[in-house]
Amino acid sequence: MTTPGTHEFDVLDSELLLEAPIIAVRRDTLAMPGGGSGRREIVEHFGAVAVVAVRGAEIALVRQYRHSVASRLWELPAGLLDIKGEDEISTAQRELAEEAGLAADRWDVLCDLVTSPGFCDETVRVFLARDLHEVERGEAEHEEADMLLEWVPLAEARAMILRGEIINSIAVSGILSAAEVLDGRAEPRGVDTPFPWRPTSLATRRVGPDLKTMP
Repeated sequence: MTTPGTHEFDVLDSELLLEAPIIAVRRDTLAMPGGGSGRREIVEHFGAVAVVAVRGAEIALVRQYRHSVASRLWELPAGLLDIKGEDEISTAQRELAEEAGLAADRWDVLCDLVTSPGFCDETVRVFLARDLHEVERGEAEHEEADMLLEWVPLAEARAMILRGEIINSIAVSGILSAAEVLDGRAEPRGVDTPFPWRPTSLATRRVGPDLKTMP
């Protein structure tokens, strides 16, 4: 028996079970401690970014329908890292313009998340955007055509988390991290900070500028 914390979980076999526009599912067979093996299903994802956009004492929140839970959730402006070769800050700037009609002159990194490590490789980088100004907002489609944008006091957003009204994990993490920074208890990181957690498995199988395009 190996010492706990030292075993190498080597991949003995890997099988692609599903290929869809924004996710894939594979099954890996891993070498387990003690000499056995085990299968683990992994949802592959492009990764994403989200933005806490600050205007005075308020932040921008969107309310968007999410069919997985059949509910409209309070969230941060956010989007997939689904453009080939686009870095995280460029995606964040594009999504803030598309979802909120905003640009920012000051950007920082608040936090990085592995959203569901038990079964999914999705990671998210959350940015802080300040010194805002309005830009042209793109035409929305699908769920985003039904999306609401509201300015909410940061203190109220924190209270909404504790009341169970904001339950999106990315929004919870971003709002609480932003409060730490804006209240002077923490320092953000620069936008050039490496993001080693960004998923690669799904993206490397796709071609063309739009990674959602199936091979």
